[in-house]
Amino acid sequence: METDVTVYGPLRSATGAKTVSLEWPGGTVAAAIAAFVDAYPRAKSQLYDGDRIRPSVRVAVDGERAALEDQVPEATSLTLVPAVQGGSDDET
Repeated sequence: METDVTVYGPLRSATGAKTVSLEWPGGTVAAAIAAFVDAYPRAKSQLYDGDRIRPSVRVAVDGERAALEDQVPEATSLTLVPAVQGGSDDET
């Protein structure tokens, strides 16, 4: 299955473009992320903490927020927003 994936933040340095085409067998959002990392290994540190997808990673399927266990339908697009780091809760 072919899926267009739009990426934000530091993921662009891994892909070299805002939107890329991903060829993968299909399945869940988590499987799509794994296929994306296989295609763009430099993205792994932004999306995974060890073997787990970071809880702060946000994914949308056709513009709607999606859970990792959701199925990705044919002829759809994904948006990946990586973990956001930095800042402090302290106000001084």
